Amino acid sequence: MTISISAIYTPPLSQNPLLVPSPISKLPRFSPPRSAILCFSSSPPPPPDMDATTGPSLYPLHRSKTLHLVRHAQGIHNVEGEKDHSAYMSYDLFDAHLTPLGWNQVDNLHKHVQACGLSKRVELVITSPLLRTMQTAVGVFGGGAYSDGIDVPPLMVANAGNSNHPAISSLNCPPFIAVELCREHLGVHPCDKRRSVSEYRPLFPAIDFSLAKNEDDILWTPDIREKNEEVASRGLKFLNWLWTRKEKEIAIVTHSGFLFHTLSAFGSDCHPSVKSEICTHFANCELRSVIIVDRSLMGSDSSTTNYPGKIPQGPDLPSDIADEKQSEKGASK
Repeated sequence: MTISISAIYTPPLSQNPLLVPSPISKLPRFSPPRSAILCFSSSPPPPPDMDATTGPSLYPLHRSKTLHLVRHAQGIHNVEGEKDHSAYMSYDLFDAHLTPLGWNQVDNLHKHVQACGLSKRVELVITSPLLRTMQTAVGVFGGGAYSDGIDVPPLMVANAGNSNHPAISSLNCPPFIAVELCREHLGVHPCDKRRSVSEYRPLFPAIDFSLAKNEDDILWTPDIREKNEEVASRGLKFLNWLWTRKEKEIAIVTHSGFLFHTLSAFGSDCHPSVKSEICTHFANCELRSVIIVDRSLMGSDSSTTNYPGKIPQGPDLPSDIADEKQSEKGASK
């Protein structure tokens, strides 16, 4: 499986991976653009002295998916934690929600995905089941303001999670699904502990919580913090799980630590500057787009565009093969 990343917007596995970047666009005032290709392969990476950056890579289109990776907008824990790191231990930050500035970041990214046409291409939105990621997901990829009389449930009700934000419509939007695999580091920090599913459902009526197998958060513990390598392993498991989905273009709204440690598994066979580019932390509400490519037949679909040719049938021997066959005949005499 191979992944190609391109940062579209930057705001004020058990198998051996590869990752290669390429240029992309950005909005003004923000950090430099990034893009890359992530690969999963059953074969070992090339030796260190092999030039992995030489020439293009080519893969069948139907063995790929496009992912749009988004870190949540600014949350109250980001503000308090920057002032005093010990604040991350405070239960006042339990399941941290977005700040007013965070909602401004969401609005700006929403305008961007509308302007560049991304909102029309995304077939599925996956979100970590925490307030700040779900608020970001529905604000960025959701519809406009919700009004009574619309015959679809809202993605978010008004003032959900102390947002002081109007309700958001699900009209003409892709499906939204909450997935525990793409949560932030588990344990110790109350800001990373989720509420019960029954608390979330009335706040985000159009988000599908069916994959949350437990009503309460049994993954978070107050005394054990998930190790970085465990987050990375969970990230690769999440990427593999994506191959069980039929959708080809997916938005994923998640967290800084999850993205950083997952992407850090890639790029070891690339130029050092490429590796550095891949492993850069995401800013709040930054979006980078990637293409994952299945090189090991984990779950890619059959092609919808390939055409077998020779319909109707007729002679089609290429001249180069004819030359080879003629040479073989001559050598056998």
